[in-house]
Amino acid sequence: MLMSLPNLAYPGLLLGPSSKYTPGPGTHIYESQIYASLSGRPVIVPSPPTTTSSSKSQALPTISVPNPTDLTSPSANLNTLPAVNSVVIGKITRIQSRQVGLEILVVDGNVCRDYSWQGVVRKEDVRGWEIDKVVLGEAFRVGDLARGVVISLGDQSNFYISTARNELGVMMATSEDGNTMVPISWKEYRDPVTGRTESRKVAKPI
Repeated sequence: MLMSLPNLAYPGLLLGPSSKYTPGPGTHIYESQIYASLSGRPVIVPSPPTTTSSSKSQALPTISVPNPTDLTSPSANLNTLPAVNSVVIGKITRIQSRQVGLEILVVDGNVCRDYSWQGVVRKEDVRGWEIDKVVLGEAFRVGDLARGVVISLGDQSNFYISTARNELGVMMATSEDGNTMVPISWKEYRDPVTGRTESRKVAKPI
């Protein structure tokens, strides 16, 4: 029996166990669970029937998040304005000495389709300990997908975002060699192809 899926997926959303489903386009596996890599409407394609009666194994149904995004659901609130305590997902766009900038793509589970908000993570909001030792270039890289919580409406152009909790930080990262990495600790990702590690402020999967 196939599980029901949400009308809208966003990067990092748990879709199902790899023991019951095969990851398709727009998804990835982490610790035997399948997660969305893209924003869009997730679909399950049932496995084809076996061609021989002697076959003891059957192919698993495939979960995918098609691209381009299909966001026609009338129930989807596509342009939610972030508020204090909103959980957001965004792409890191710039790194400066005192803060990093990000483009907010998801607000409280709702994908921003027609407009993306801008946010910043200040050095003092990256983590809750040894703040004076934070190096922003080691916590984030341009292109990372990060999860954070809005702590202030900020100024007219940026929301202030914190990644200081365990479940906040970088959700998806690409290595310098262009490979999707996997987290191995709260501060490191590993390239599964080259074996090399890179520093990040890693978000604990939820």
